Amino acid sequence: MSKGDPRSMRLGRRELLSLIAALMALMALGIDILLPAFDDIRVAFGLAEDSSAPGQLITVYFIGLAIAQLFFGPLSDWYGRKPVIYAGITIYIIGSIGAAIAPNFATLLLFRFIWGVGAAGTRVVAVAVIRDCYEGSQMAKAMSEVMAVFVLVPIIAPTFGAGLIAIFPWESIFWFCAIAALALCTWTFRLPETLDPEHKTRFNWASTKAGYRRVLRTRLTGWYTAASIFLQAVFVMYLSSSERVIGDILGRGDQFPVIFGVVAIMFGITALLNGKFVVVLGIKKLLFFSSSMLVLFSFILLIATIMQGGNPGFWVFIPLLAIVLSTFMFIMPNLNSAALFPMGDIAGTAGAFTSAIRMSIGAAIGGTLNALIDESLTPFAIGVMAMAVLASISISFGGDPEPDVDYLES
Repeated sequence: MSKGDPRSMRLGRRELLSLIAALMALMALGIDILLPAFDDIRVAFGLAEDSSAPGQLITVYFIGLAIAQLFFGPLSDWYGRKPVIYAGITIYIIGSIGAAIAPNFATLLLFRFIWGVGAAGTRVVAVAVIRDCYEGSQMAKAMSEVMAVFVLVPIIAPTFGAGLIAIFPWESIFWFCAIAALALCTWTFRLPETLDPEHKTRFNWASTKAGYRRVLRTRLTGWYTAASIFLQAVFVMYLSSSERVIGDILGRGDQFPVIFGVVAIMFGITALLNGKFVVVLGIKKLLFFSSSMLVLFSFILLIATIMQGGNPGFWVFIPLLAIVLSTFMFIMPNLNSAALFPMGDIAGTAGAFTSAIRMSIGAAIGGTLNALIDESLTPFAIGVMAMAVLASISISFGGDPEPDVDYLES
């Protein structure tokens, strides 16, 4: 907590970070619990057995999530964090219920977009509250601890979702998300308002646009946001294609929830390790080393895939992919935290804007890469390699991420 701030005394550190993790997890729940239902969705809406259309349910969710943050971010700086939580959860519930009763695939896509809009509210507040309460390496450490809890969702959600649709109709996963959101809303009553009254901005778009310009002109924030775009693209590609890659190309469809969960466990382990390493090594050294390892393992993945004619087999591709994706946990929490170091007085606006850029452009790139995957994993491996190189270059251009330096504007 920040210097005995009385606003933060109602919750202990553990409960605060658990609540923030739950707010972020609500966003992930709307993605991961849906993945096992792709086959049922194809059947329900008359899609081809190998159709990639269900992947659009992930893409439009991210687009809604990205666009809405541009509005929720300033609102959280104008009115405080808690009103945005309640607005976001309300829209989230509307989107999930609408998806459950959607009569056709187009309507389902519409409500998935609305669902993503609601998820943006909780996502914006989660990041802003961490920035309100922590600074520097302690902020990165807190973010890593949150990510370690947050990553339980992709471990548990696919298996839980598969269990739900084994007993109930596939729409039950949407109803479950609505119930989970309502339960979380009750818990947030314990969260105090963390926005410092001195940092409350006036209700006008001029100050918001000035904040956006400041984000784009600050070298550290701009380049680190660019790096996060390329990493986000890989995540979107993986989430959108994982059911096809594991089930159709690698022939392990019946094991999909377990395999997806094991990869997510590695996310959690590296997120916890990052929380310890970032305090000892500092963000600068850790980002340099991690981005170098990301490029190296992405290159190994690409070579292994090409040498095996586009299908290196399960025991080669999935372990290498898991290592590559786990490396992200040494990068993403630190990128997101460091990008906000110069933005403490506009944390809501800046956090929302950088996240909106990352998710919208990342979703567009990731969706495009997903569409290129057919019966070969070569396009997947090439996409991972290209994004890793671009992310590493962007990090190097960002400059010194230590919180006590003067940030250069370009």
